[in-house]
Amino acid sequence: MNYQDAYKQFNALFENELSVEEAAQFLVELYERGESFEEIAAAAKVMREHSVKLDIPEQLKEEIIDIVGTGGDKSGTFNISTTTSIVLASLGCKVAKHGSGSATSLSGSADVLKTLGLNLMLTPDKQIKMLEECGFVFMFAMNHHPCMKHIMPIRKSLPHRTIFNMLGPLANPAGAQKQMVGVFHVDYIERFSKALRELGTTKSMVLSSLDGLDEVSICSPTRFTMIEKQTMTDGEIDPQAYGFKLAPLEAIKGGDSIQNAEITRAILRGDEKGAKLDVVLLNGALALIIDGKARDMQDGIAMMKEAIESKKAWDKLGEIIKLSYLI
Repeated sequence: MNYQDAYKQFNALFENELSVEEAAQFLVELYERGESFEEIAAAAKVMREHSVKLDIPEQLKEEIIDIVGTGGDKSGTFNISTTTSIVLASLGCKVAKHGSGSATSLSGSADVLKTLGLNLMLTPDKQIKMLEECGFVFMFAMNHHPCMKHIMPIRKSLPHRTIFNMLGPLANPAGAQKQMVGVFHVDYIERFSKALRELGTTKSMVLSSLDGLDEVSICSPTRFTMIEKQTMTDGEIDPQAYGFKLAPLEAIKGGDSIQNAEITRAILRGDEKGAKLDVVLLNGALALIIDGKARDMQDGIAMMKEAIESKKAWDKLGEIIKLSYLI
């Protein structure tokens, strides 16, 4: 299906113009043949157009970044991108994080942030103020995509994933043009990269580790594609090249939202010194490069370490939680 045809079909789906049977058949056919980058881009465009967006001033919009995974890797890791995002905010990044509750894990980003004490039920105007005042905002997907209410039962009726399991990172309500997007298999790197290019990203990276994480892994090398406007560049990150020891997957596993919130606190307090800290340092360093704040991985790792050791990251968590209720 080309972009135009896919756009028309997804628009009909979001406008509730398809019967339940037609919608289910459409999603099953996409899954069975494998979604193309045109179909992913068209679906994301329609989802963006039907979302409750943040009316962010243009200058601020140019600054914002999101680091997010598709989920679906079934790895059981703790909330790596959420923890990393808080450290990034303490380093002056403007992080507009888009996420939801658990789908394929025990604790989604919304679950862990709620357990940490964040108020998730903010209006778009208050979300913009959060971003302006503390450099971090969380946009709870269920509050920003009302059309998903009639699509969700259809998704749940199917015995396998659908394209909607992948679209979250591409439907950021703040319109983030700088993104670090993790996908659940290296086969999807090219498709997502081309979709982001089609959607007009400024500077983004799509990545997947060789051990199947939708993050930069501490357990194996991670492949990536950097997209800068129309240019795409491939590469690989080996943790050992930056002085890290490879760790078993078990070392970065988490649990439910209570366990994962405590892991996040331990990292931000500076109490965690092992693989869980290392994986946050690696992911944050790469995000700092995308955001133009670090020259290279070594520079980014040093910045991440300093933010944690100086307690800036821990203080930022407290500021974010407090502001989410006072704003």
